[in-house]
Amino acid sequence: MSDSLLRLLPWTTPEGKPCYLSSDNPRSMLSRLADDLEERQIDSAELVLEGSLAVLADRAAGERAVRFALTRAAESLGDVLRVACSRGARIGDDGAGAAHCGVEGE
Repeated sequence: MSDSLLRLLPWTTPEGKPCYLSSDNPRSMLSRLADDLEERQIDSAELVLEGSLAVLADRAAGERAVRFALTRAAESLGDVLRVACSRGARIGDDGAGAAHCGVEGE
């Protein structure tokens, strides 16, 4: 199967390398599991954004709170970008797969 047909999954190996699914069935058990996790990651990112904005709006927030909010926001941004790249690769058929998403060689 060519790289353009590989689905970037919303998780990585224990070493932090990207995981891919090779399947022609978008309703397979693993595809549905990935879909569910992507939705949870997006929902979580919405909550993290809300919390981060609240910390940034609080002039009394200390360095620790700001660093925590920024760390969670960076993690969520990475998750959401991975979802966007995975979904974009599946709707666009330019043959690039996830190569334009910065996940190659992670």
